[in-house]
Amino acid sequence: MSWPDDKLLEDVMALAVKAGHEILRIYETDYAIEHKDDMTPLTEADMAAHHIIDAGLQQLTPDIPILSEESAKIPFQERQQWSRYWLVDPLDGTREFIKRNGEFTVNIALIENGEPVLGVVYAPVIRMSYYARRGAGAFRKENGKPASPIQTRRPCASPVLVAGSRSHRGDSLNAYLERLEDYEVISVGSSLKSCMVAEGNADIYPRLGPTSEWDTAAAQCIVEEAGGRLTDTNMQTLRYNTKDSLLNPHFFVFGDPDRDWSEYLED
Repeated sequence: MSWPDDKLLEDVMALAVKAGHEILRIYETDYAIEHKDDMTPLTEADMAAHHIIDAGLQQLTPDIPILSEESAKIPFQERQQWSRYWLVDPLDGTREFIKRNGEFTVNIALIENGEPVLGVVYAPVIRMSYYARRGAGAFRKENGKPASPIQTRRPCASPVLVAGSRSHRGDSLNAYLERLEDYEVISVGSSLKSCMVAEGNADIYPRLGPTSEWDTAAAQCIVEEAGGRLTDTNMQTLRYNTKDSLLNPHFFVFGDPDRDWSEYLED
């Protein structure tokens, strides 16, 4: 059987759900909010989920290093030696968590040679898992129900359905949408935007603002296995751990690989 195999995927899904349960426990309390160096909010839930996932992955795969949003200060000189590692965002959508709108996720990806080969995105409030491993398709599983395969929509709809950030929207995106002309925006938080593209409920998620590698890796595997792509604005597939900075370039997540979504950018 190819690796990563179904057993590892199931174990990682269970770990994401376990972290999600702890996030929900804190979500229902008067939790404390701190701020990271860049002034983005950090809650007890981020750290609690980080510790659960970190310990779980170390037990599952003791020889594979882990890079998490909450342990991101590992120097590139060390990281660049890794051919395989875990890339984790224990709580994607902290602002959505703080707003209590439920649109936050746990993201766990396995990276091999710069490419995500396993991805799990778990949304604790709706108890929904999106997951994939390289070569085995993409799936959605609602708590207590059988898993369903998911696929992107090809060709895209008219008007184009655009997954947009609920907390991040700037002039660049507004200009892009003006050029797109015939569109509808569906606002949602966290990596759920990419999952909407993967399951065919949105055609594109254009992100023309800052994100980090742990924000996209798990969803990228899911989108690609569902038939779509996640690329930079030059339509080149995003790769991981290739540079000192862990920031992503601006990117597109889209379901129809035959359409050039870069043509709507400003010259």
